[in-house]
Amino acid sequence: MFADGMVLQRERPILVWGRAEPGARVEVAFDGDRAQTTAGADGGWRVSLPAREAGGPYAMRIDDGRAPRELRDVLIGDVWLASGQSNMEWPIEQSADAEAEIARTTDPLIRHFKIPKSWSGTPEWQLAGGEWIASSPAVAGEFSAVAHFFARELRRSEGVPIGIVDSTWGGSSIEAWMDAATQGIDAGEQAALAETLRADDARALTQARANLARWQLPADDSGWQAAGLDTTGWAEIAVPGLWEGGGFNGMDGIAWYRTTFELSAAEAGRGLTLGVGRIDDTDTTWVNGVEVGTTQSQYNLARVYAVPASALRAGTNTIAVRVTDLGGGGGIHGQAEELFVQPEGGARRLLTDTWAFRPAQVTALALDDDKNQRPTLLYNAMIHPLQPLPVRGVIWYQGESNAGSVEQALAYRQQFPDMIRQWRAQFDAPKLPFLWVQLASWHSGGDAGDSSPWAVLRESQSATLSLPSTGQAVAIDIGDVDDIHPTNKQDVGKRLALAARRVAYGAPVVDQGPVFEEAQFTGGVARLSFEADGLVVRGGGALRGFQLAGADRRFHPAEAIIEGDRVIVRSAAVPAPVAVRYAWSDAPVDANLVGASGLPASPFRSDAW
Repeated sequence: MFADGMVLQRERPILVWGRAEPGARVEVAFDGDRAQTTAGADGGWRVSLPAREAGGPYAMRIDDGRAPRELRDVLIGDVWLASGQSNMEWPIEQSADAEAEIARTTDPLIRHFKIPKSWSGTPEWQLAGGEWIASSPAVAGEFSAVAHFFARELRRSEGVPIGIVDSTWGGSSIEAWMDAATQGIDAGEQAALAETLRADDARALTQARANLARWQLPADDSGWQAAGLDTTGWAEIAVPGLWEGGGFNGMDGIAWYRTTFELSAAEAGRGLTLGVGRIDDTDTTWVNGVEVGTTQSQYNLARVYAVPASALRAGTNTIAVRVTDLGGGGGIHGQAEELFVQPEGGARRLLTDTWAFRPAQVTALALDDDKNQRPTLLYNAMIHPLQPLPVRGVIWYQGESNAGSVEQALAYRQQFPDMIRQWRAQFDAPKLPFLWVQLASWHSGGDAGDSSPWAVLRESQSATLSLPSTGQAVAIDIGDVDDIHPTNKQDVGKRLALAARRVAYGAPVVDQGPVFEEAQFTGGVARLSFEADGLVVRGGGALRGFQLAGADRRFHPAEAIIEGDRVIVRSAAVPAPVAVRYAWSDAPVDANLVGASGLPASPFRSDAW
């Protein structure tokens, strides 16, 4: 972290640490303040300099008597750690209004430090790399959009330099960000497992390189969709199944899949529906050289495309799929029944399970992708090396990877507060402000009516507000039901900044919408009370998103109205309600209860069923 352009936390003792030769005398000088110490037997050393108000730029000199270093352009301000998975990692250049937003990134007192994706079986003392970068249109497109928009709001309200430490990894589970002790994992066994993983990875990469060596990758793959393309020399690969399982472990880039199917003249004349499975991440699909569909960045969405009769022929027809994957698993996956042709008016026919396959472009060949799901590995390399770095607080956007089932989502109720306590202990800050984004609306495919993993995960997030110095940005109204990566990161950043102003800076601002307090069931209705700055229907009209259930535990849609400071909920299908739920689904887009501030009510349920 100690480098040119760094931001140090104001109003806290400035801690500086590193390693030198054992026994070396180390002196740190910073704008007239000096501290000295002696490196220990392992070379480790640490000093503390007096706290300072916001300001700069300054220079810091670190001298071990052998190879002194001088760090320039050092600012004193507020440092925020931004962590989580892809929605926190998501860059400005892929967010809404990207061109205009990048043009606005002209404030050099906002600085980002991106920790490279890295993992370790044991806690590391030093980061794998990274540098401090001042915001400017030339570089800010790659900054975390949520973190940058958050920083921009704080620059307006606080007027001090803001440093963002970006420690994120798309697709990561919360277990990967927690230490071994907190999870009851034997540290020695975990270190041994990591060594085994490295050895396995080395073998898998050797195999992948050998498989790729059979081809010379082209400079241009245009034309590979043609029906008559000669595929002699292409590999065979099982479909469905990620290409990692087909001998191309660790490959990111572009690859093509091809197969054929037969049609009668009558079938060809009617058109058909084509299913090409779930594709990680982006595809363009052709039939007989005619483009029939394309889907961007939807790794878990089953592709279903209409194929017109004009693209078909009697006899053999060719499917070509160009797949782009730039991180994580790649290729055609999902269930076998999701790959099919269904002539209009006819039966569905599954496609063969072996397709022709050939890579066209390799952007990376590394086996880090699955490490973001393994306990402790990311913590050891991307959080622990921060040591006790003084920070103003943490912003966190994660949970999608722990919402695969209700059981996972319930476990998060204990994991999340445990992680917060552990991080606070590392940073020696028992009340370190910790703010997070509640999961946005998205059709995950796992919502089974009354049982929604995403709703339960949101509930687990809300339950963590019982910890002191915490805040939550509700985002159910600014998601994208068809995209797990909604592009509206501006409002996410603004809502996190509101929470920061209240929790971290003590400002008297409203940072949350209505919060459910209790339900009273009398006279065939539910009377709900809230902690709120008022109750309003977003956009006017009818209040939506409520459900009621009786003793049979079967929920039915309900009508709701606002009466003063309460919401009254009733349903003709539930004459004697005993439980109420609001926004209780993976994608509660119809839920429209907000506060006077316009901030949405957080999803809730009165039952514990």
